[in-house]
Amino acid sequence: MLKRVIDKSRLPSRHVTEGPSRAPHRSYYYAMGMTEEEIHQPLVGVATCWNEAAPCNIALGRQAQAVKMGVKAASGTPREFTTITVTDGIAMGHEGMRSSLASREAIADTVELTMRGHCYDAIVGLAGCDKSLPGMMMAMVRLNVPSVFLYGGSILPGRFEGRDVTVQDVFEAVGRHQAGLNSAEDLEKLEKVACPSAGACGGQFTANTMACVAEAIGLALPLSSGAPAPYESRDALGEASGQAVMALLESGIRARDVVTRQSLENAARIVACTGGSTNAGLHLPAIAHEAGIAFTLDDVCEIFRDTPYFVDLKPGGRYVAKDLYEVGGVPVVMKELDRAGLIHRDCVTATGRSMGEELDRVTSEADGKVVYPVDQPITKTGGVVGLKGNLAPEGAIVKVAGMSAEEQVFTGPARVFECEEDAFEAVKQRRYEEGEVIVIRNEGPSGGPGMREMLATTAALSGQGMGKKVALITDGRFSGATRGFCVGHVGPEAAHGGPIGLLRDGDLVTIDAVRGAIGVDLSDEELARRRAGWKGPKETIYASGALWKYAQLVGGARLGAVTHPGAAKEKHVYADL
Repeated sequence: MLKRVIDKSRLPSRHVTEGPSRAPHRSYYYAMGMTEEEIHQPLVGVATCWNEAAPCNIALGRQAQAVKMGVKAASGTPREFTTITVTDGIAMGHEGMRSSLASREAIADTVELTMRGHCYDAIVGLAGCDKSLPGMMMAMVRLNVPSVFLYGGSILPGRFEGRDVTVQDVFEAVGRHQAGLNSAEDLEKLEKVACPSAGACGGQFTANTMACVAEAIGLALPLSSGAPAPYESRDALGEASGQAVMALLESGIRARDVVTRQSLENAARIVACTGGSTNAGLHLPAIAHEAGIAFTLDDVCEIFRDTPYFVDLKPGGRYVAKDLYEVGGVPVVMKELDRAGLIHRDCVTATGRSMGEELDRVTSEADGKVVYPVDQPITKTGGVVGLKGNLAPEGAIVKVAGMSAEEQVFTGPARVFECEEDAFEAVKQRRYEEGEVIVIRNEGPSGGPGMREMLATTAALSGQGMGKKVALITDGRFSGATRGFCVGHVGPEAAHGGPIGLLRDGDLVTIDAVRGAIGVDLSDEELARRRAGWKGPKETIYASGALWKYAQLVGGARLGAVTHPGAAKEKHVYADL
């Protein structure tokens, strides 16, 4: 590769490397073995969420080394740093899950602070688990520097009794065990083989959904989200990402040139057509917020409504991320969307080329098993649906991938629980009835605090064979692995006086995902009477510390559960200081 010479006179790193006054700073760089040439090249942050918490993060350290090689080959100086990750699979089903969504903000904040403090000129961000992907992308857009995102890759599927399995199967096996439908020995055998490698959960759960988003929105290189974490090919993807960020730096293409209203719509399409995680309904508005773009849950759901569902991935379908990669990955899916006229082709991508130019280079075709032709979809509307009504005036969201139209309408009496633990205990003890709507409230972003996922409860219901015989609604969230008729992000949340906080046992609730409606059979007058008697938010045990701080700052789910005013209020752009 030819030597690239980039003028640093307007780059942030000039503040720490150039001129006589920066001699003390340069002495620190020499202390780390940097050469004079390396000091005066652009400084590129290589940010990872590596840790030993779970398999989704464990491969990121190695992949970062490949990225650094790519940056160096393209005449940049990489500076590696790490940030936190809270891994949902480990945090699930207990108090630790309150840290999950809050960690997205901490990731974005700490990456921002590290980049600002050391005046890095560009960033390659590597992430592996659910909240780390949007957190890293939010930081890129907030800083508005040349940026490339690299997913750490998915886990390989496990094999159990002749079939592919994922961690979703283990969660559901817990429910079967509680119901006496499988033995402790069977459960132990399954848990030992379900997760056989490094990488994030293999189905189209939140991590893989947001990895697809990274490609569709243009921040990641084509095909980079697909290769499983153990594949040696990820080294080449890392090197290419490092080289790509240097090309973006040279051409002056920044994160907000890539993340636009149109590219956000492209990203919402990929969520819908793959039956992706409902958490994308939080993360896309949050990424948009960092660019000063108004793109709410309503906008996301509008895209979902007219996007066909044609990629057959777990949990609603049959296949996992490895299978999608083997038939051509995200580019093949985007090509099918493009064939239907559902893609904005002019959006800029991390390659420097437009999305249309990239799609014109794709030679693979829909295989008809994992990826159906767009004109022969599994269903004509997206695998994720938005809902509104007197129970959710600010909206709610539900995944319907794999459900028939008849299964998407449910009416039943409410069975109200004040927190997830109470609901999970009732499910374990079978203290609920077929036909009921289980309501879990006080689990919103502020009231929880932390907007926990309800996978332990929903998986237990599925394991008991009750996933289609009851419905569940909450002001909290669901894992991307959740199956069944489960409505999340009900807004306003109970802590903010939302109608979900006014429900009583026996109130008749109707969920209609075909029409996009959710309501309770109560008059406006009755709701007003109950609101007048409402005693305020449920008190939590979090009266200090990070979660208390988060609860004070966090906004509603409709706008992405964000904690600061966003780019619409900013008075400077970091990269221009």
